[in-house]
Amino acid sequence: MLKLMKQHRIFIITTLIVFGILLSFNILDNDDKKNKIIQDYLVQSLTEAHYLNKPINDDFSAEVYKLYLERLDYNKRFFIQEDISKFEKYKTKIDDEVKDENFEFFKLTDEIYKKRMKEVQDYIKSSLEKPFNFKTDESIEMDPEKRSYAKDRKELKNFWQAQLKYQVLIKLADKLQIQEDAKTRNDTVIQIKSYDELEKNCRAEVQKTYDDWFHRITKLDEDDNLSIFFNSITSSFDPHTEYFPPAAKENFDISMSGKLEGIGAQLMQPNAYIKVSKIIPGSPCWRLGEPKEGDLILKVAQGNAEPVDVVDMRLDEAIKMIRGKKGTEVRLTLKKPDGTIKVISLIRDIILIEETFAKSAVLEGNGKKIGYIYLPEFYADFDNRNGRRCSEDVEKEIIKLKAEHVDGLILDLRNNGGGSLQDVVDMVGLFIKKGPVVQVKPRYGTARTLRDDNANLLYDGPLSVMINEFSASASEILAAAIQDYGRGIIVGSPKSYGKGTVQQIIGFDNIIKGYDSYKPFGAVKLTTQKFYRINGGSTQLRGVASDIVLPDPYTLLEMGEKDMEYPIEWDEIAPSDYEKTYSVKNLKTLKSESLDRTLNDTSFTRLSEYSQLVKDNKDKTLQTLNLEKYRTEQKNRIAENKKFQNAGKRPSDLKFIMSKADSLSYSSDSTKLARFTGWFKDLKNDIYVDETFKITKDIDK
Repeated sequence: MLKLMKQHRIFIITTLIVFGILLSFNILDNDDKKNKIIQDYLVQSLTEAHYLNKPINDDFSAEVYKLYLERLDYNKRFFIQEDISKFEKYKTKIDDEVKDENFEFFKLTDEIYKKRMKEVQDYIKSSLEKPFNFKTDESIEMDPEKRSYAKDRKELKNFWQAQLKYQVLIKLADKLQIQEDAKTRNDTVIQIKSYDELEKNCRAEVQKTYDDWFHRITKLDEDDNLSIFFNSITSSFDPHTEYFPPAAKENFDISMSGKLEGIGAQLMQPNAYIKVSKIIPGSPCWRLGEPKEGDLILKVAQGNAEPVDVVDMRLDEAIKMIRGKKGTEVRLTLKKPDGTIKVISLIRDIILIEETFAKSAVLEGNGKKIGYIYLPEFYADFDNRNGRRCSEDVEKEIIKLKAEHVDGLILDLRNNGGGSLQDVVDMVGLFIKKGPVVQVKPRYGTARTLRDDNANLLYDGPLSVMINEFSASASEILAAAIQDYGRGIIVGSPKSYGKGTVQQIIGFDNIIKGYDSYKPFGAVKLTTQKFYRINGGSTQLRGVASDIVLPDPYTLLEMGEKDMEYPIEWDEIAPSDYEKTYSVKNLKTLKSESLDRTLNDTSFTRLSEYSQLVKDNKDKTLQTLNLEKYRTEQKNRIAENKKFQNAGKRPSDLKFIMSKADSLSYSSDSTKLARFTGWFKDLKNDIYVDETFKITKDIDK
């Protein structure tokens, strides 16, 4: 999500408020009033404020129809041809239903979906009651795009029979292999069971998995499927426009700010019980020492209020009860792994998710010291003027590294999906004297150039920016600006993700007036602009090409913007008025030397071969249901994978050192020190960091 200029935001909200006044006369008394309010504002947001001037017509209807059925029943596990025939008449009528505030298509699909789910539960139970015959020469197609919907209930039952057989087959093959290996090692710890016992146990395990899955999925209500429908509407405009129900909006804000108010326990719900899966260091849970990982939460109470039973409650509802304002008390009734019951009291606090924030290290080798900064996302706390911002944090890390007298700097943006636009502009300004950074074009009007007008240059030394296929949006703006100015070298995958669009979050609670009793309404993340490089080209679909390409295991897979449904097209505009005031004089030599190193480094050369293996395995979607054939294929696959077990792995000869500032800061904090030590271990085996160090140390400006 990229933050827009203030005046553009005001325009959008003002526009929607005007439309809201008009709509309020259309929303009559109805059981579905809240859903109609949300849909009306959602559609008005799309038609009046989305970057594309896209009409709500039959083409729109067909796109929504396709997306919704794919998302509701992705694997074609529930609907049959009879159902699809009933749905088909709505294929070009969804636009009319949207305009008429009608949910007939949605209600029909929701009703039939729940009916088929109940039937499938019965199929699963009956199918798993009897042993499977794994000697027959059968197979199952795992790719739903290569399969049609079952023509009737009998064919659907046969599909589930094959699906369950395959899942039992996988477990059975694993257990047989474990027993065979135990016999070879004379391992008496592993209890040897007969084939029939193992097969029966595997069927029971699969049944338990589906019991838990159905238990969770039956907790979903109509609003959950309605969110799928609303997001099918938004996704027909572009992949990044999205409706957030209230809980999803809260989680999005947490991901962007890197903080939340609560107790610091990560939870999961494998069945009826809510289980503690992880404790965040430094949180109230961590400080108290309770709860512990593996504990079950039975009840939740606010202060001295009566406890509320959360067994069998939806996880998101329980989380709402556990989170709360800093300084407030929550009491949890826990069930320990040994069966004992314990009640604990916690005072909620602000939890900082440290993995969100920038951090740095000093890499030392070959007589050179290179500063390394890892930035997982372009975070910003938009609701708190004094909250953390990534540009300010990166500035602090650079200052720390400059104090270490580093000879160069690496900024790692791998897997960084983007974030705050203003922080990109400010961050580029740390590396250039001043000038344009990015062009932003709205739906109407001409592009506006966002500039860094601060002539103070924080760092002017050698610079490398690391990217991969998952570096997107804000990461691409920064990489493109550095590349266009010639300020540094882009190192990594052949190109970045290819997301060149700008999103704005619009909270419906702020703009929908007169319906307070129905709140909360959630929000929409809306694509309102496209951004362009200062050279005039868009990063949309094409991404940013690396100056020095390193072998990548995912090069042959489809995982960029161009592989998404209904992406906005690439185009270009006039370039900004800028001068390429920097240059890496020996780029050609650096590229040649890096290529020589990677071609002679088996850790890299095996990655290129592994990339083909990954693609071949992904493309093989027809799976055997014959046990012996499956085990033979698995042995061959394991043997093939063993050839690549060291691909992409090699301990570096570099020293990874904490800056003096960090060392002083963390000397009294054992948790942060342990986290940094673990991070250094990961870095030491990262061949991309190692190679980027070798490139950066030789940059000649």
